[in-house]
Amino acid sequence: MTDDVLIQQDGPVGRIRLNRPKALHALTTDMCVAMLAALDAWRTDPAVEAVVIDHAEGRGFCAGGDIRMLAESGAKDGTDARAFFHTEYRLNHRLFTFAKPTVAFMDGITMGGGVGLACPCDFRIATENTKFAMPETGIGLFPDVGGGWYLSRLPGRIGQYLALTGHRLDGAECHALGLATHYLPSAALEEAKARITTDAQAIAAILTDLSVAPPPARLLDQREAIDRLFASDVLEDIYAALAADGGDWATQTLATLKTKSPQTMKVSLRLLHEGAMMPTFEDEMRQEYAVGARVVQRHDFLEGVRAVIVDKDNAPRWDPATPEGVTDHVIDQIFAPLPDAEAWTPH
Repeated sequence: MTDDVLIQQDGPVGRIRLNRPKALHALTTDMCVAMLAALDAWRTDPAVEAVVIDHAEGRGFCAGGDIRMLAESGAKDGTDARAFFHTEYRLNHRLFTFAKPTVAFMDGITMGGGVGLACPCDFRIATENTKFAMPETGIGLFPDVGGGWYLSRLPGRIGQYLALTGHRLDGAECHALGLATHYLPSAALEEAKARITTDAQAIAAILTDLSVAPPPARLLDQREAIDRLFASDVLEDIYAALAADGGDWATQTLATLKTKSPQTMKVSLRLLHEGAMMPTFEDEMRQEYAVGARVVQRHDFLEGVRAVIVDKDNAPRWDPATPEGVTDHVIDQIFAPLPDAEAWTPH
């Protein structure tokens, strides 16, 4: 097992505490294995009535996955990267289908893999510290860990906007969009956890009692513009709409998109289009695994990690460099189902 995640039983509550603060609790394969094992043990243990997921020390809930490892693996044969995705997605699916109440405290940075841990939970607590995002297109990846499911079910075209731009939501915006079920001041979190540990059958009442009114959700001021300008599932159409609008917000948004990978923006749009129609979360995970297994070995991911994480020059050279250069044929290849022997399966 690993010390990067602390697992304990606290009265009637199973506790999962992410404990990799120097990496903002970014997930490793070993951490996912440990969490899966704990959930399996608690699933049939009558003494465990609920599961709480949070982080130990540090300012982030979870910043994502071990991106550097994924890129190093992708540059070789991709075996370790696929093993990580396979295990992480099993963890996401296990949480999504878990029969006992689950609670995620999204206090601080909640991105990528952290979203995959939090969004399947029954209770999702945001605070004034929450910074929630799926920023993957900036490193040549796409919003996985169920992003195609969750983002496609947000109001209007907000999911498409978040997937393409990587925009960071604050806690109030998470609450307004339903990504968080409750908004608590961070000062009340320890009391919430203590009370849940005392009475795991009263989670909803405890969280409601400690909730406060969140500030205004600023993103909703742009709701009309987002729905209008991101109306199409064709990336070139979105570029054209933003350029034609010409307003400050549209101009800034278009400039943001031009820093992202055109290839994985197109992947993201297709993922959300198909995710909205997926019959089950298991189907979503199977598709995302097939896409992830391919994208992790493509140029844009390796180049994005080089530019943002390794060299930190923040000047990725995408290939193709424009939306027009990314053909439908390439996207079809990325989305093709894997052979049965290689496909993702639930735990």
